[in-house]
Amino acid sequence: MKIGTLFGIGATLALLSGQAFAGAGHGAANGIGEPGKAENVDRVIEVEMDEMKYSPKSIDVKEGETIKFVVKNVGKLVHEFNLGTDEMWDAHKDEMRTMFQKGMMTMKRLNHAKMMEHGMMHDDPNSVLLEPGETAEVIWTFSETAEMGFACNVPGHREGGMVGKIAMNHH
Repeated sequence: MKIGTLFGIGATLALLSGQAFAGAGHGAANGIGEPGKAENVDRVIEVEMDEMKYSPKSIDVKEGETIKFVVKNVGKLVHEFNLGTDEMWDAHKDEMRTMFQKGMMTMKRLNHAKMMEHGMMHDDPNSVLLEPGETAEVIWTFSETAEMGFACNVPGHREGGMVGKIAMNHH
């Protein structure tokens, strides 16, 4: 009985910590849109991440448009593609710093076992964290929002200028 109770408490705490992480600057709760579905993709945009820059630097989208971003890290360091706002990225900054401090990531590698151990899998639908040479997809449906973009929240990268702009086209 004690083992079952301890497991239940542990599972509850794990779920709560995951919810706290998900709410701290990630996803639909912040009015930037919601995860899209592959069958609803209107357009595919390829994004390359390199040291302190994205290509393209700016992307035009329409309200309600579903875009599949194919994101490739062509650089030599770990980089992130994170759709969001300054407020969301500021909230996410501490989590990314913690990932470095706890050995979940280095400048060149991700340690998925440690990420799992700490309950910080970095698997939010508006974001991908990639090692050099990796490619991943983000499918997103955009809502009308003013100031949003994409940024790399690896410590020092956003501050170094690794930010891109999302421009909402209302026509």
